[in-house]
Amino acid sequence: MKPLPELMSFVEGLSEPHILFDTQYRILAANAAYRRQFSPDRSVVGRTCYEVSHRFSVPCDQAGESCPLARSRESGQRERVLHLHHTSKGEEYVNIELAPLLDASGQQSFYVEKMESLRVAQGQAAAQGLIGRSPAFVHMLSLVARVAPSQATVLLLGESGTGKELVARAVHEASSRAAKALVPVDCASLPESLFESELFGHERGAFTGANTARSGLVEAASGGTLFLDEVGDIPLSMQVKLLRLLETGTYRRVGSTEQRHADIRVVSATHRDLDQMVAQGRFREDLYYRLSTFPIRLPALRERRDDIALLTSALLARVAPQRKLAVSDRALQVLQAQNYPGNVRELRNLLERSALLCDGHTLETSHMTQALQSGRRGAMPSTDRVSTQPNDAAMATHTTAVNAAAGVTSPGTLKSVAQAALQQLEQQHTGNRAELAARLGISERSLYRKLNALKAG
Repeated sequence: MKPLPELMSFVEGLSEPHILFDTQYRILAANAAYRRQFSPDRSVVGRTCYEVSHRFSVPCDQAGESCPLARSRESGQRERVLHLHHTSKGEEYVNIELAPLLDASGQQSFYVEKMESLRVAQGQAAAQGLIGRSPAFVHMLSLVARVAPSQATVLLLGESGTGKELVARAVHEASSRAAKALVPVDCASLPESLFESELFGHERGAFTGANTARSGLVEAASGGTLFLDEVGDIPLSMQVKLLRLLETGTYRRVGSTEQRHADIRVVSATHRDLDQMVAQGRFREDLYYRLSTFPIRLPALRERRDDIALLTSALLARVAPQRKLAVSDRALQVLQAQNYPGNVRELRNLLERSALLCDGHTLETSHMTQALQSGRRGAMPSTDRVSTQPNDAAMATHTTAVNAAAGVTSPGTLKSVAQAALQQLEQQHTGNRAELAARLGISERSLYRKLNALKAG
């Protein structure tokens, strides 16, 4: 069935990148905006969407990815997903919005797909910004992509070192406020006596030392985003004043009766358990609900081990930009076996120490071992220690790798032991493959390849 010329003309006239394809995934039309942004040197008409976007030989849902067409067939409605797409600039995160078109009998006959690059994150090593492609990272990023265009308050929850300020910046830069300022407030460093003045500003003579009037951080963020970092450390006496700002959008400078309007969007972050603090009376419940309209949990590094290789390349470029250091395979296995209570910040410190201990161009296991032993965490983890961490029961292959890399005696070769560990995990797992992949901290596509290799071997 061929689409009407009017439909083809409609797609071509859209200003955002769009493609039109049929129920067999074949691309029937790609408008000028799509061709400029995603395929300037090669025609895509006649090819399948999954081959163009992912270099797959099968549809996305058969390769461990979320397929908007498959989801639309199930739901009968418009669907949105976040995908890593191949583009002329390499792999980029792209927001996909797919709309089914029905024929006279009410059956889905064609699909129009809108694409929008999410420029705040990378699926490859990069000098700046968020980096990752593991399932946990992609899930977090998809929530950022959904909430960023709105005005909803966002609460970022996660351990120290997981990149909460980077995610706050991503929310800001993907919003309609991106042209204005993102103003961070380090709530943990502000003493109670100065908190109100720093946030709201003060008038001349409001207190001793206030020789001139001064605007606050709320005013500095006008039109943009106010980022309240470590919001769990806000003094209880100040929480009610922050609540008023969120509820009414108004505030007063210290020493003034004039009510001012705040044109801001609030993003906050904490590593503390706010639910527990509310139960203990240390954090206002009404403020908690105002801040957490849209909570996003940031995954710990041990939950996204697939990203360690990408992060390592990017971090080495930052800590030793002139040296162009590489990491040996066994040294990378050592890195991937750590639990990182300090998360990405700890990985950066470990790499910087290793780089300082290395005189050549390649970081080896010996450099990693020395860097680990000189750090606060001491020696590398044993199998018993690793197994006590979240998800680490499923990480036997990583523990095997670090033991072999460090010269610890282990039966058989590294490859055979890792394969045996994976085979045992598969046999013991009672759920589906998506759940097993999540336990391992890898994508379902990676698990699919590993299991196929295991059967072939």
